[in-house]
Amino acid sequence: MSFLAYYLHWSREDLMQLDHQERRRWCEEISAINKKLSGTEQNTFQFK
Repeated sequence: MSFLAYYLHWSREDLMQLDHQERRRWCEEISAINKKLSGTEQNTFQFK
């Protein structure tokens, strides 16, 4: 949730109204945008 709050500037209340699948979809969208902007294909959430 902090990931979404940081990038979207949404309140905790707004984020809590989303179901888990929708929060996850937003995380994937933000991650895809960040990958495109940074020019990397590395998964931020994947450990080496």
